[in-house]
Amino acid sequence: MLEKLSLCLRARNIIPAIMILIGLLCHQVACADIRIPKFFSSHMVLQQKMPIEIWGWANPNEQVTVNFAGKTQETKANTDGEWQVQLPAMTASKKPYVLSISGNQSSQPIELKDVLVGEVWLCSGQSNMEWSVAASGNPDAEIKAANHPLIRHLKVPRKVSPTPQADIENTQWEVCSPATVADFTAAGYYTARRLQEALDVPIGLINSSWGGTRVEPWTSTVGMQQVPALKDLHQLTMQRTPGTTQHIQRMNKHVDATAQWLAQARSKMGSLEVTPPSPAHPNELRPLNGSGEPTALYNGMIHPLVGLPIRGALWYQGESNRNDGMMYFEKKKALINGWRSIWEQGDFPFLFVQIAPFQYGNDNPETLPELWEAQSATLSLPNTGMVVTNDITTLNNIHPPNKQDVGKRLANLALQDVYGQSVPEANSPEFKAMEMMPGGLKVIFDTAGDLQTRDNKPPSHFELVGAGSDGFQPATAEIVGNAVILKSPKVSQPTAFRFAWNKLAEPNLTGPTGLPVAAVRHGKIPTFMELLPDSDDYELVYDLDLNKLGPTITYDVNRASTIKKFDRIAYFLELESKSMGDQKLVISLDAFTDDARQIGIPTPKSAAAFQQEVKGVKVFSNTSSVPTSTEVLEGNIEFWPNNYAEPNAASIPGASDQRFDFGDQPYGSEDGYGSMQIHDTGAKRTLFAINHWNQGVGADIGIGNSPGATSDWTFKQNAKDYDKKRLRIYVRQKAGKR
Repeated sequence: MLEKLSLCLRARNIIPAIMILIGLLCHQVACADIRIPKFFSSHMVLQQKMPIEIWGWANPNEQVTVNFAGKTQETKANTDGEWQVQLPAMTASKKPYVLSISGNQSSQPIELKDVLVGEVWLCSGQSNMEWSVAASGNPDAEIKAANHPLIRHLKVPRKVSPTPQADIENTQWEVCSPATVADFTAAGYYTARRLQEALDVPIGLINSSWGGTRVEPWTSTVGMQQVPALKDLHQLTMQRTPGTTQHIQRMNKHVDATAQWLAQARSKMGSLEVTPPSPAHPNELRPLNGSGEPTALYNGMIHPLVGLPIRGALWYQGESNRNDGMMYFEKKKALINGWRSIWEQGDFPFLFVQIAPFQYGNDNPETLPELWEAQSATLSLPNTGMVVTNDITTLNNIHPPNKQDVGKRLANLALQDVYGQSVPEANSPEFKAMEMMPGGLKVIFDTAGDLQTRDNKPPSHFELVGAGSDGFQPATAEIVGNAVILKSPKVSQPTAFRFAWNKLAEPNLTGPTGLPVAAVRHGKIPTFMELLPDSDDYELVYDLDLNKLGPTITYDVNRASTIKKFDRIAYFLELESKSMGDQKLVISLDAFTDDARQIGIPTPKSAAAFQQEVKGVKVFSNTSSVPTSTEVLEGNIEFWPNNYAEPNAASIPGASDQRFDFGDQPYGSEDGYGSMQIHDTGAKRTLFAINHWNQGVGADIGIGNSPGATSDWTFKQNAKDYDKKRLRIYVRQKAGKR
């Protein structure tokens, strides 16, 4: 050290010499400034009535002193330089305090000014939580009036991490004013404004949100582990998280395989033998580095906050998980229970916003209501509350600008359920019970007072269903106190109802305080076949799991030998896949043969070969690719076991001679490619197709017209794409309703 200093002095470079001396001395004693997490800053709000936790880093074994509000606490950093103190709980105070932290070795003590004690809420979710005051409704007036110095806001910078982090990126708390509020979370700010007014205490908002994100990235592995339905997701996540037992075990296997390959490669170098490719890095060891990866946002944007006392969480998310159905409830359980477990504050309040109706492109209209149902199910968890927003929507804007009412409703829930105030307008009515009546249903809601409607018209968006009702039918609704009486001339004896069951539903039903009623359904929905008006007249002939397709067709049920006379046939096809969802289709038509052995898969053994017009075609469907029709359609069938070609040999009106569609030409061997197709001739639409069945998973199966050059699913080889696939065939053995 002295030799280096002497060199600098001989060069007459005194300042560099001094700096080198200081640096060398600090190196010898591990001199470093004391540090705290970056979310500790001037203007912050600390949670009242809970012990105040302060922590950070210093030199190993350094003595650390923390002073706040006249209280002093000392501790010593451990051998890793980590330290933590706990100060006594305080009641809320508008008085600004100074939080000072110093060490006996550090050169720079820390001093945080204007620190308040009040109520702290964690605000998280996707874009509707991140959405700013400036981007929301009436921004100019709201910003101008935002003189609320007791409201403070911390924006957690976006951060993705494959492992839990100890700190966040650089940021600081801001005092609410016209100069700062524009970038605050709007939903959080309007919640805070109402709370501050009602409680008269400082309010702190920690805004940790990221637009377009799913719930999984915000969820901890601890939460996933607690939910059996997420077992596979938890296992995959643990395997991709460095440091876990699962990751180490899988990495050891990869390292061993790579070492074996290296040894083999070295032994073959210089020889004429071909060296096999090196082992690829396993996909299950990829780090969780994307904003859509499980735990990645929890690790980078939530975990660093753990240990900071909070009153509760505000959550606004779900748009990116809208196709999850009730699985979203399982994921919310993992999110909420995981955060609560790790924070060790018990079941702290978790208040959330039910996402609003929106078009969502070509999504099935019933997909979003299934997510609403999952969000409502979250209320079964303790200390949760939900804000309903189907009355303050913008169907052409996924970010409804009215965040004022969203915040007010969240605050009212908190005031009632968390702070014990009497707030009549806190809760939307919730479904309580359903009672059957002659020709109708009585739906009872849990509400303190009579139901009403916003427009003084009868309640809208109610539907009924029952056996033979041809699906759900619009219902007339009459309010009787806290109940709604439902009837429909098309449903003689309803067994179930649903309310607001459409992605664009903006129902008018409210409670006595004007808060809207959330989408809900209840009761026993008949099976798909039972919904048909004349379903009681049909008997099952064939039941075939299409996963069993192959050169030999083995039906799960085959009653063809017992069926003698019938005048109509019904084909019920069910397909389920991740990309296409759950597709159901029933086609009924006048019998085209009197032999029940010829209405199933047209194998050579069945001697079925039909290319002809069919009469009385009716369609009942849950998919837009083949819409339900109340009219009798023009139809034709193409049933044969042969090969076939594009020419329209049967002169089907509108069919092509140049491509496979609803008018093709069978030829050649009876044990060929094979076609089982029914078409809506007038609409030039394939209703369903099962082709090339002897190939099993390589068969062609589909509902509606297929994409691409062909429209009848020829050459698609897509049977493997369906998780479930089933065909049932019925006949009507007696003349009846047509």
